Amino acid sequence: MKVPTMRRQKHERLPGIAGTARVGRRTKELTKRLAPGDIAVIDQVDLDRVTAEALVARRVAAVVNAAPSSSGRYPNVGPEVIVAAGIPLVDQVGDDLLTTLDDGMRVRLDGDALYVGDRLVASGVEQTEATVTQALSEAKAGLSVQMEAFAANTMEYLKREAELLLDGGGIPPIRTRLRRRHCLVVVRGHRWRDDLRALRHYIKEYRPVLIGVDAGADALLEAGYRPNLVVGDIDTMSDRALHCGAEIVMHGYRDGRVPGKERVDDLGVEAPIFTATGSGEDLAMLLADAAGASLIVGVGTHATLVDFLDKGSGGMASTFLSRLRIGGKLVDAKSVSRLHRPRITGRSLVAMVVACLIAMVVAGVISPVGGVFLTFLRELISGLGS
Repeated sequence: MKVPTMRRQKHERLPGIAGTARVGRRTKELTKRLAPGDIAVIDQVDLDRVTAEALVARRVAAVVNAAPSSSGRYPNVGPEVIVAAGIPLVDQVGDDLLTTLDDGMRVRLDGDALYVGDRLVASGVEQTEATVTQALSEAKAGLSVQMEAFAANTMEYLKREAELLLDGGGIPPIRTRLRRRHCLVVVRGHRWRDDLRALRHYIKEYRPVLIGVDAGADALLEAGYRPNLVVGDIDTMSDRALHCGAEIVMHGYRDGRVPGKERVDDLGVEAPIFTATGSGEDLAMLLADAAGASLIVGVGTHATLVDFLDKGSGGMASTFLSRLRIGGKLVDAKSVSRLHRPRITGRSLVAMVVACLIAMVVAGVISPVGGVFLTFLRELISGLGS
């Protein structure tokens, strides 16, 4: 029986990539809700590496950005990470999409156009390897302008936080003992999994104080470690992180905001508030320095010029000056993993000696000389018994 043409067209698969739209202006929150095959709808100018890697890790089907993924201010590598993973990226679709598109809708991305059913809801610029490479090259020319802005913001931040940076004013006291101890400050940033994996022998040998910053507390738990101290925005941490027994220090902002304070109040625990401009990463390092830590190892933290630029000019100033304040006691995890070599412990040495003795005894028993020696030993014992 011949199927009518209209019915056959109705069941034909529409072109493009179909999936569930997950919409969010705060990408950190959005990534927690993403499932494999979802289409992430975000609004982030200059898509940074950490956000891009989080989207790739969630195995999204596509990324639709309301804003330009590369504005040209500096060579951000987020779009390159997305495209290199084979994930379609369409940006500059317009801010209206985040208000008109409901979270959980079934959508379809075909080239640079986004559809709900057969209805076109947005269109933008489809990014490819060629366009991303060109944008990176053009953005390098804007670095000088960004460095000028960085210098101006650095002076402004220094005036605003001079007491904190010069005298440690406003840093709250904590119960966790850090004096003369190594501290591991973990941020859920670039290659944090690789850093923690490379440091496993260092952590086992030195037993540093484990400090989770924002979602870095969950990163430690995911890697099999329990944080001793968690610092930052509480609303970025899971309930598991807040209930793991670690001491909590909340990040307070100069405008009076303390994200997640209600969650801590519900726990009924005493948690000091560290009020300062900057990121949780900066606050955790300043806190460890003020508490007398002998060494601060950063995992997933910002270390290069591009990392600083990914934070924006204001955030870059706080990160830069915080590191100047801490000085030589701050090292990157990659440096520690390259330089550290596990020591031979006393227990290991005893085990080696015992293993050598056993090997010698076995070798003696199975050799001809060993057989003669055993016969002599049996006769000697028999003579003593008689």
